[in-house]
Amino acid sequence: MTTAGERFAQALGRKDQDALCALLADPIDFQALTPRRHWQADTGRQVAEEIILGHWFDAGDDILEVCSVATSQVVDCEHVAYRLRVRTDGRDYLVEQQAYYRTDGPHITWMRVLCSGYQPLQAEAGLPAPG
Repeated sequence: MTTAGERFAQALGRKDQDALCALLADPIDFQALTPRRHWQADTGRQVAEEIILGHWFDAGDDILEVCSVATSQVVDCEHVAYRLRVRTDGRDYLVEQQAYYRTDGPHITWMRVLCSGYQPLQAEAGLPAPG
């Protein structure tokens, strides 16, 4: 059985707005930190549409693959870490995010995300070519 965190990472990798909205509760207590900004939202739709797919990974960003997903638990809080290979403006990047979250049934009700930002990939980075 997959965790909510794994489902979140896979939906993000597909840029699947409907799956993200279905997974994120309404209301949700969401906060995130990216290299240039602190983000907050209180509805799943805000998180999915405005933040994740509206800013972090917008129409100009192609998520080529989910490179890795790892999960764990910290007492009553779950953790998911994932890496994405992203292409934007003809260049490939690696993005890693760490998320801590809580669920109520199938929905994520509380989430904190920390993002590495877009890290340029070089051919020698050791990741296989996409496709």
